[in-house]
Amino acid sequence: MTLATNSNESYCTFTLAPDATAGGLPSQEEISKDLESNDDKVKRLALKAAIMAMLSGERMPKVLMQVIRFCINTNDHQLKKLMMLYWEVVPKYQEDPPGSANDPHYKRKLLPEMILVCNALRNDLIHPNEYVRGSMLRFLCKVNDEEILGPLLDSVKSCLEHRHPYVRKNAALAIFHVHKLHGDNLLPDAPDVMQAFLLTETDAAARRNAFLMLFNQAQDLAIEYLANNINEVMTYGDGFSLLVLELTRRVCRKDANQKSRFVRVLFAMLTSDSHAVSYEAAWTLITLSSSPTAIRAAANTYASLLNNSQCDTNVKMIVLERLDTLKKKHTKIVQEILMDILRALSSPNIDVCKKVLNVTMDIVSSRNVTEVVTVLKREVAKTAGADTQSKSSSDEKGIAYRTILIQAIHSCTTKYPDVAESVVHALMDFLGSDSDGSMEVIVFVRSIVEQHVGLRASLLEKLLLNLEDITSSNVLSVCLWIFGEYCETSSQIMDAFNEITSQLGDAPYLLVTEKESEKADEDEGAAPKLVTKNIVLSDGTYATQTAYSEVQPKNSSIENSIKPLRKAIISGDVFLGGVISSTLTKLCLRAMELQNDAMACKNMTVKTVLIMCGIIKMAEATPTAHKSSFADITDRITVQCRALMDNKARDILKGTLLAKGQEGFSNFLNSVKEKTLNEKMKKTVLDGSGPSVQADDLIHFRQLRSNAAQGGDIDLDDGTDLLRATALNTSVSELSHIYQLSGFADPIYAEALVTVHDYDIILEMLLVNRTPNTLSNLTVELATMGDMKIVERPQHYTIGPLDQITVRASIKVSSTETGHIFGTIVYDDTSTGNKGYINLNDIHMDIMDYIRPAFCTNDVFRSMWAEFEWENKVAISTSIPDLNIFLEHVTSSTNMRNLTTHDQSQKKDFLAANLYARSVFGEDALVNVSVEKREDGKLGGYIRIRSKTQGIALSLGDRITSVQRGLPDEK
Repeated sequence: MTLATNSNESYCTFTLAPDATAGGLPSQEEISKDLESNDDKVKRLALKAAIMAMLSGERMPKVLMQVIRFCINTNDHQLKKLMMLYWEVVPKYQEDPPGSANDPHYKRKLLPEMILVCNALRNDLIHPNEYVRGSMLRFLCKVNDEEILGPLLDSVKSCLEHRHPYVRKNAALAIFHVHKLHGDNLLPDAPDVMQAFLLTETDAAARRNAFLMLFNQAQDLAIEYLANNINEVMTYGDGFSLLVLELTRRVCRKDANQKSRFVRVLFAMLTSDSHAVSYEAAWTLITLSSSPTAIRAAANTYASLLNNSQCDTNVKMIVLERLDTLKKKHTKIVQEILMDILRALSSPNIDVCKKVLNVTMDIVSSRNVTEVVTVLKREVAKTAGADTQSKSSSDEKGIAYRTILIQAIHSCTTKYPDVAESVVHALMDFLGSDSDGSMEVIVFVRSIVEQHVGLRASLLEKLLLNLEDITSSNVLSVCLWIFGEYCETSSQIMDAFNEITSQLGDAPYLLVTEKESEKADEDEGAAPKLVTKNIVLSDGTYATQTAYSEVQPKNSSIENSIKPLRKAIISGDVFLGGVISSTLTKLCLRAMELQNDAMACKNMTVKTVLIMCGIIKMAEATPTAHKSSFADITDRITVQCRALMDNKARDILKGTLLAKGQEGFSNFLNSVKEKTLNEKMKKTVLDGSGPSVQADDLIHFRQLRSNAAQGGDIDLDDGTDLLRATALNTSVSELSHIYQLSGFADPIYAEALVTVHDYDIILEMLLVNRTPNTLSNLTVELATMGDMKIVERPQHYTIGPLDQITVRASIKVSSTETGHIFGTIVYDDTSTGNKGYINLNDIHMDIMDYIRPAFCTNDVFRSMWAEFEWENKVAISTSIPDLNIFLEHVTSSTNMRNLTTHDQSQKKDFLAANLYARSVFGEDALVNVSVEKREDGKLGGYIRIRSKTQGIALSLGDRITSVQRGLPDEK
């Protein structure tokens, strides 16, 4: 549907299907002839054609009289509805004579035929059928002409006393519409009429519409009615309650002293049976007050909505967003309902569970950490069957859910180490899982072993028992590293060494050898055997049958008998082989250091050297191993062999092999903890920072208020002075989103404030008339490029000399793509009669308005990287000389999160990092940065972007290209 460009469309608030006039529009004479038909179907098609022609700019004056003659008294319901659309779009005034635009006293004349139309409308208003009356009253809400509405007001008022509520509620809306447009001329007593109507009305919808009229047109009467009926407000329905809440917000923003008048009704609505009413009441209470009592009541309401089984996922996500915002200013109050929030983990939607953990993990304290960990441990136990069941959506949710639960438990134990003992043993039962959760568990166990010396013995014993159940190579690598670093007593060393060598088996570790042994086993039993048996033939006689039977191969049983550790080595895992060699070397060196049994140490050394030789042979024979991996493992095992067999080399390498690994891991944990604290402090500073206020601004002190203003049960202004003092005002931040649309020398100056709310873009355009003339029929016609759609038709406005108005427009966004908004201002100059046009500057919608930093594990990142098909490769061309500064600049400029940790203190010439973000539409954006410092000191390399959709890959590539050239200070 195109935008309105002619005056006829100013009457139109609807559209018709394009197939209504398939085959082309008939002429005016053909339409007139069809309207004379006795067939209602023919009349309907003719009337549709007339409406479409008028929407296209045709006046068709002859059709109006034909409609009055042959259609106005019809009883066909569809034809009646089409006639209402026709009355809306038909020109109702005579054509203006030349020069009338320059006459300020000229008044447009109504067509004579409109008298007959008004009479027909009045007949429907007094029709005995209540639905005919109601539909006509709804139609009058679209009529803006004073000359047409005036003769119908007596009939509209009489409908307020009709027996049917459908008529009364539409009559209240019609009176509201007339009073809003022509209140002083046509209905000056409308507020009094509505007030009297409210006192006797019993229908909820009619009462709501009447209160809506008072709410917008006579606010004092609405407040008076609310005060007189405050005890019955909760019985008036949800629609009425929502209007009361909107009235509360509007009144209290204008006059803060009025807050105490609405306290009682606000607290009553918090316990409403309607989820919408209780949510809006809680939001209103938080908006108007900083009182701990009010915040606590609103937070409890949010918690009850969150755990209500009737609320869908979208409602729960919205409530969690509110709680996340609330905890930034009222952390202690949200901590009181922490356990209630955690009850929402029972939701089957994993996004809700993730949001619950994001909200709660930041506010865990020493008082409630035990209860929180108990809940998390119970939730982890519920996911125990996710690995053995079929791969349905619920199972996948269970595996991913277990991963985020383990991460949450890890964060709790990092902050409060005392609770680690209660959960670590239970989590170790999941080490045998093939999912990402097993890796999270072993990383958690590794940090606990380092930080809690008292738990090492029991954890190492538990790890040895679970070693044969672990199938993941990465988990096995971490587990073996733990044995090599933390087995310190002779019993621990011998138990770990025997268990590892038992699981690994004897050399060689070649897949060919294993296959040959399997083939030999098959050949032994592969010879066919002669089997003789008696059978019964079809005629009932017996016969002897002789046949050869072949023995089935036992590949599957042999393969299942191989231990996971040996299977991983045989399959060619070179990295795991290096970890095994390093672990066995450390165990032998520690055994030699203890000097308990020389013969046992010698046997350990010999066995270790044989295993290392087998691993090198495996790495050399494995075709999948890279040459660099083979060279690396050869060098490492060579050094380890020298440390075991050469006394001088042992004395030199012992300190490095036995101490540096544990020391480096301890430093890593400290740096991670320090980084987490710094990020938390930085986030706190950013959240608490705000624009400064003037030194002479007044501060409202609750204690100095008069007693008359404190008549409510509680004072909603408590805490307002602190908010004013800390300058929590966001109006200045909006300046960066204001765009100048026209020049200062144009007849109309225009600028727009752009506000992005996820799927919606709100444009607030300020239009200033810079001429001494009145401009009429002013329309802002907008258009878009990209996946954006304008959802409103342009309205016509009149601006006086040197006056200004604010025009609002809503735009729907459907994907993360860079878009453009452009348009034209069209107006009529009443003094000169000329039509003016002003082309507006484009508004460039940045992709950064939709991108939010997010986090994912390395495994999830790699799987998405392999899955996504759209890739955009950007060459690095920048004046930034430092690798870390360049990476930070790209990360901050694209609203992405860096998933790769780097030690910025080290000087290096190459850097690689993975960045991740999600759009508000749920689209994933993956970025890989590979940059190196060349010999000339400049940076070079490539930035690769991958996504599931083409738009986000191209838009993010354009953004990186525009910001990578240099820092903002250098521009």
